[in-house]
Amino acid sequence: MTSIPSKNLWIRRQQCPCGDWKCYITYEGHAEEGSAASELVKAEKTSPAAMITPYVGMVFKSDDDAFEYYGNFARKNGFSIRKERSRISPQLGIYKRDFVCYRSGFAPVKKKPNGEHHRDRKSVRCGCDAKMYLSKEVVEGVSQWFVVQFSNVHNHELLEDDQVRLLPAYRKIHEADQERILLLSKAGFPIHRIVKMLELEKGTQGGQLPFLERDVRNFVQNRKKVVQENEALLSEKRENDILELLEACKAMKEAVDDFVYDFTVDENDKVENIAWSYGDSVNANAMFGDVVYFDTTYRSITYGLIFGAWFGIDSYGRTIFFGCVLLQDETPQSFSWALQTFVRFMRGRCPQTILSDLDPGLRDSIRSELPGTKQVIPLWNILNKVPSWFSLPLGSRYAEFKSEFDALCHIENTEEFELQWSQMISVFGLDSDKHTDLLYSVRASWAQSYVRGYFLAQMATIAYSKSIDAFLKGIFTEHTCLRSFFEQVGISANFQHQLHHETQYIHLKTCMPIEEHARSILTPFAFSALQQELFLAMQYATSEMANGSYIIRHFKRMDGERLVIWLAEDEQIHCSCKEFESSGILCRHALRVFVIKNYFQIPDKYYINRWRRECPLLVEDDHNNQSVGGEWFQEYQSLAETLFSESSITKERSDYARKELTKELTRILNEVRNLPEPETDGVLMNISVSPTS
Repeated sequence: MTSIPSKNLWIRRQQCPCGDWKCYITYEGHAEEGSAASELVKAEKTSPAAMITPYVGMVFKSDDDAFEYYGNFARKNGFSIRKERSRISPQLGIYKRDFVCYRSGFAPVKKKPNGEHHRDRKSVRCGCDAKMYLSKEVVEGVSQWFVVQFSNVHNHELLEDDQVRLLPAYRKIHEADQERILLLSKAGFPIHRIVKMLELEKGTQGGQLPFLERDVRNFVQNRKKVVQENEALLSEKRENDILELLEACKAMKEAVDDFVYDFTVDENDKVENIAWSYGDSVNANAMFGDVVYFDTTYRSITYGLIFGAWFGIDSYGRTIFFGCVLLQDETPQSFSWALQTFVRFMRGRCPQTILSDLDPGLRDSIRSELPGTKQVIPLWNILNKVPSWFSLPLGSRYAEFKSEFDALCHIENTEEFELQWSQMISVFGLDSDKHTDLLYSVRASWAQSYVRGYFLAQMATIAYSKSIDAFLKGIFTEHTCLRSFFEQVGISANFQHQLHHETQYIHLKTCMPIEEHARSILTPFAFSALQQELFLAMQYATSEMANGSYIIRHFKRMDGERLVIWLAEDEQIHCSCKEFESSGILCRHALRVFVIKNYFQIPDKYYINRWRRECPLLVEDDHNNQSVGGEWFQEYQSLAETLFSESSITKERSDYARKELTKELTRILNEVRNLPEPETDGVLMNISVSPTS
């Protein structure tokens, strides 16, 4: 009997948001993840001249590295290899490995129990002597594998590139293709139709897939057998693991009072959805929860659960983990429960802006549960779906379409966007295309002309998306159960909250008083953004209008002029680019006006709290503010903020402060530890301070 798969595999959701079950998304840069075939693709891209023929004395770090190298060499030279023999010793473990040509040796003669011979089947083995033998040696405590024998002499014809890919060793069905094949098979598609559909979706010619029709047939038959044998056991395992996860949440709540969790059950009293968050996350949301990113791109193959996670960004540009949820499905009802639970976890605070994936069900839930919140779909979330939607139907015209679409995304005027959209649809004949209909229906959430002016806190960037991916990949390891997954989420979240910012000395680029003053106010992350805008402001010319406003133009580019409205009596400035409204950082156009107005400091109102150096992550409640020791802690915090601001002005100050502060704090700490211990019935000071504060 086939054993139950023990790994909890997480993959990107590939079902297309258009709602057509036959349509799915292939993410560029992620299709090869976890796939053995990715190594074959890399091998194909390596030129024969770049791959050295193995030789006696060649060294590898491990036997797996040696097998991979020899396998790539074999593929380039028209054959495949297999593992033959290995030898084991008590001291070294496996210390010899034999890799041979796939046609090495001869097929053994098999007999039935009654002595009759099996039906003769033609064997590919012909006694080929091509081989690579390795031996392990320990050199200065490090294990290394040496090639001790090598032969590249074959007694058979070597295959051409279009033939070698059909050898069993190189015919692999990618994980994403496996999911697609099973989906089509469940829908009743015959095997030959499944293969044809995969060829059409990938844009390949007939017979050019990295696997054969019989491989698909064998895969479907084997998977059906596994499912039939293990369905009951898998269902029981899922239920037990989810109950274990729930018990882990209950235990965490008993141990840590500010841990929060919630769950729902179905009509059979089985757990459906479960969400949780941590005290540090709730505290961080109180200060930085104005913009939230809700990621729902991953799901578990083993459990069939959708994983959703809420993230933010702090004043130093670091990703903050706010909480997560496991959902049984991706219906509007499930998303609505997740959003309601998140708001409850965050003590009723709703974000100004929520960034999310393109998902009609999630969009409807956000509208109903967060009516005062603006939903924004980051542009990169749209662009990574475009190739899957349009490259095949448009064919040779796709590159032209992609260029037009990219330009359309950045149009800042809604009327112009509507006009250009209609023209693009007409030119490329996409009037009845379901994907353009979907994009148009949610244009208010992704098109620059509609999104401009909503606060995004620099979270709709490629850099931020990469930080989210890094966090998720850190928790999506091959855990054997949901409880282990829960523990890994806690470890990763705790690591994010424990990160301390280091004192960074940032050199001035313009040596202007505005820049020097801003450096003492803003965090390095925010100051770097403002510094770049100030540097670019010098490239713009100004024309004052009769009403005191300004037209700002680049000294080379004649298009893209900006209107900057200046109200002198209130020191108010507004730019038509709306960068300040979007990021909280003044744009180059507004800064240009401040420069020509002879301002040496930006008005304080344009340094928003979330980007200031003194912005604390911990928002203490009234009880903590009145607790014993609260006054001296606030005094210490104020002194520390002043020291940090003053010492960051020059590198000399920064180095001196760091050296002296370390010495003094160490001295004080040692003296405090030497003081008498308090009496057991005495009053203890209870000050709860977040590590990040």
